[in-house]
Amino acid sequence: MSCNHTIHKHNHHLGWDNSIEPVLSVTPGETIAVETIDASGGQLHAMATLDDLKSLDFDNVNPVTGPIWVDGAEPGDAVAITFNEFHASGWGWTANIPGFGLLADDFPDAALHVWNYDTGLAKPAVFSPFGQVALKPFVGTIGLALSEPGHHSVVPPRRVGGNLDIRDNCQGTTLYLPVEVAGGLLSLGDTHAAQGDGEICGTAIESPMEVEIKVDLIKNARFAFPRLETSGPVTNHIDQQGYRVTTGVGPDLMQSARDAVRQMIDWICATAKVSPVEAYMLCSVAGDLRISEIVDMPNWVVSFYFPKSVLG
Repeated sequence: MSCNHTIHKHNHHLGWDNSIEPVLSVTPGETIAVETIDASGGQLHAMATLDDLKSLDFDNVNPVTGPIWVDGAEPGDAVAITFNEFHASGWGWTANIPGFGLLADDFPDAALHVWNYDTGLAKPAVFSPFGQVALKPFVGTIGLALSEPGHHSVVPPRRVGGNLDIRDNCQGTTLYLPVEVAGGLLSLGDTHAAQGDGEICGTAIESPMEVEIKVDLIKNARFAFPRLETSGPVTNHIDQQGYRVTTGVGPDLMQSARDAVRQMIDWICATAKVSPVEAYMLCSVAGDLRISEIVDMPNWVVSFYFPKSVLG
């Protein structure tokens, strides 16, 4: 489709700050083609090696393109962003970064996998020499400026959005973000070719893309947190062969999540020719953490779902 506007990737910033001048002003109902940089800020590339990962400058990660001024947006309103189309680059990376991720204590060493995938998204991405991951592009980081002055890290999610990493912010979905400052000041980046719910190792298939969005405005919405509406089912792109499921049971949801994932890593390693850290990265891009039960005190149940289709 033809968009009303285009923003190129050099128009990016590295943190939320309501004093950053907008690079574009749009009227509600207009469409924008937004170029993004991968989460490494361009430090990793299609030929990247483990040494490139080890030398990563974390002051320059997770850039977002923007900000975009939305005409008429005022505090108390909500900006509605519909994801119309994704133009994939065909490459991406997944990494285990020391000190980061759900099982950081279990995996202290750096690991990197560089993916090459079909830009038409018709074929799964191959995790050679085993495994394949169905592709579902989405925007990992998208948000509005905070009302508090000054620079705010782009890493944690917030009530105005940010690093949400909700894999269903994909084609056809509409995301609603609460406005805290005039114009909203919308920015987005951190695009992913695929990710499981939880993004357990801390990275997905991190991949630069061009995203076509439509921006609308809901006056006086008074939303406390982000909301979204999907345009259809959210899992049937990978679940036709069923799942392996492990659980963690106990009074602490984080510990139960770790227990469920550790069991899945053990299960994968016992049945496939894969190292534990490779299984961990595969779980991050393809498996889903779910709270299965949170009412039968004192113990709760967390489940981890891993599609059988990944390992064939």
